[in-house]
Amino acid sequence: MQRFIKLLKENGLLKIIEEPLDVELEIAHLAYIEAKKEDAKALLFTNPVDKKLNKQYKFPVLMNTFCSNKALNLAFGRDYEEISAEISKLLKLHIPTNFKAKVDFFKQIFSLKNVPPKRVNAKQSEYNFEILSSLDELPILKTWEEDAGKFITMGQVYTQNLNKTQNNLGMYRLQVSDKNELLMHWQIHKDGASFYNEYKKAGLKKMPVSIAIGGDPLYIWCAQAPLPKGIFELLLYGFIKKTPAKLTPCENGIFVPFDSDIVIEGYVSLDEFKTEGPFGDHTGFYTPSEPFPVMKVEKIYAKKNAIFQATVVGKPPLEDKIMGLGTERIFLPLLQSTIADLIDYKMPENGVFHNLILAKIHSNYPAHAKQIMHAFWGIGQMSFVKHAIFVDEKAPNLEDYDALIPYILNRFSTKNLLLSEGICDQLDHASPNACFGGKAGLDATSDFKAENLELLKDKELKKLFNEEQIVNLKQFYTHTKSPIVCILIKKKEKVKQLFKRLLKFKKHFRILVFLDSYNELENPYMLVWRVVNNIDALRDIFIEEEVVGVDASAKGELEDYPRAWPKQTDCSKKVIEDLILRKILEDDPKLFKKFEIF
Repeated sequence: MQRFIKLLKENGLLKIIEEPLDVELEIAHLAYIEAKKEDAKALLFTNPVDKKLNKQYKFPVLMNTFCSNKALNLAFGRDYEEISAEISKLLKLHIPTNFKAKVDFFKQIFSLKNVPPKRVNAKQSEYNFEILSSLDELPILKTWEEDAGKFITMGQVYTQNLNKTQNNLGMYRLQVSDKNELLMHWQIHKDGASFYNEYKKAGLKKMPVSIAIGGDPLYIWCAQAPLPKGIFELLLYGFIKKTPAKLTPCENGIFVPFDSDIVIEGYVSLDEFKTEGPFGDHTGFYTPSEPFPVMKVEKIYAKKNAIFQATVVGKPPLEDKIMGLGTERIFLPLLQSTIADLIDYKMPENGVFHNLILAKIHSNYPAHAKQIMHAFWGIGQMSFVKHAIFVDEKAPNLEDYDALIPYILNRFSTKNLLLSEGICDQLDHASPNACFGGKAGLDATSDFKAENLELLKDKELKKLFNEEQIVNLKQFYTHTKSPIVCILIKKKEKVKQLFKRLLKFKKHFRILVFLDSYNELENPYMLVWRVVNNIDALRDIFIEEEVVGVDASAKGELEDYPRAWPKQTDCSKKVIEDLILRKILEDDPKLFKKFEIF
């Protein structure tokens, strides 16, 4: 971690902040806003404090480690496109037919010798470790005002299965519930939770777990990589770095990287749960309070010069945008090995990854895109995807949204919209059911003949609708066959009823999207974020008379929604104003408005 901080500094990617800043909100809010800038930097807070406890911490806090594409490549030690190309080449290995081909073949095979992690014995004195008395000595952050407390957000969680034949590295949030106690938020689909169930079925009372913080930043990237079940994530580290991850044993038998800055070891109780959350998570909304297993901390080790690594999650764009980009590019060849006709895919950051993907395919026969939709929804973490749009090989680059969106809307048809159901991320709030709900896929691989619409100006259309509930509206992409009408409402009835009444004006529109009145129609980036977050396809997409309605409003009793609709993650205005007054944060109203900081 010290070496990586030096690399960031040498490459102009680091800001050092020496002003005393609070682990409650101040540090996280600064990192949150910094991550949204075009020239975002990593932030090293050298003087973290807890104002409520009148406490000063000796360990600096590093935020926004993956602040840019350049920082990501520094962590990889090479360009991520090079890694992707290497994986693609390995997947296409075949029997060599001549001497040169044989040499190339064995070179590639030999390059894999450093993939498996290597076990070493790291002596405490050699690495200058000290033993901490409790979690209170660590500068653990509280990110959002309504968070239940302080959370470790970049902990590498190491576990192993019952017979010790499989190891796993995961990245789960960890709430501090006591000075030596954490709450383990592993979702039901994760390998850590699977191991937990093995221990529980065996009748055991506890399961060993170790948490590492810091060390090589590539460890934490590997922790979130969507590898197939049963594959240890640090194999990916060895493949990328061409040197094995070096692991050392904890007293509980779990192995962690020898160069970790901080190691927390202990056991998860198999029969004790406590209420975890709420927590403002990467969806940009608070996730609800739910029972999760308790981890009893038995020892905490820290290097004398340890760096406490943390991240902030909330409304996009944030550091996970860059981490997700690496995942997207590097795992494309693996996805193509399962879906042969996949050309490319994109996870827009304002779709918070699992809520929206775009994919380009070779469309070879009728319903080919629908076939691939089902394949996507059945592969590993892709099965969490809620909304998928597929285009053909003639479509513009998937990153060129200005060209791609009209291309899609010119091929939009209700006949090519597939509604389905399946598992979804446990953090998803739109579905009435936890962990599963509606999905939608759009086949935009072929053009179609559409009746010409009689377009009106926004004010004329609003006047024509003549609905008291409609506060405002704006039409987008009116130059396409399927313009989108975003309608702000103060809801007094089920949106579907309003939608049905508006159908008599269908010659003026093809897609209606309904949102709550507080939305900003001039901010399409955040409109997309809210729409894909707030809808369950089976409940909230209406198709009638070749017109589509989308209810992206907050749900409640009116829709028989059984859960509490969550609040979104907003910065404390008081904290932001104070940071501006102290000249630690630049006042930037344009940026604050664009990304809905308050």
